[in-house]
Amino acid sequence: MTRLGDLERAVMDVLWDTVPAASDGVTVREVADALAGRELAYTTVMTVLDRLAGKDMVRREREGRAWRYRAAASREAYIAQIMLDALDLGGSRDAALVRFARSVTGTEADVLRAALAAEAGMASADGPGDGAALTDRVDAPPADRATRPGRADEAAER
Repeated sequence: MTRLGDLERAVMDVLWDTVPAASDGVTVREVADALAGRELAYTTVMTVLDRLAGKDMVRREREGRAWRYRAAASREAYIAQIMLDALDLGGSRDAALVRFARSVTGTEADVLRAALAAEAGMASADGPGDGAALTDRVDAPPADRATRPGRADEAAER
């Protein structure tokens, strides 16, 4: 998963905060206007959006001579993938998960318990689960799902 720089994050925040998933997206000018407080040149915003498209973080469609941009996945899917990537950094995934679980608030622990219970319920209804089904439902970009272990069958279908 691609880590975002400060400007890339600001542009993605505009897309995540202002572009509904069902929308056709926004133009470079609309993103630049939303970032007016940063006093960025139009070409700078255009370059950042182009690079984000190259990283599969945004989708773009041609509209006349311009492009319309929208996020390829939700902010939550992006954050979930960063967390999964962090677990792959080495050492013991189990130890890292236990340490993380001990660091969350009571409310956050309740959310995790509910998500795990829902996953367990789906696994028993659909057969044995591999733990990936819950994260797949969070709109993870297709390229990210295809690179995770056990997802070669999904990649082959595309």
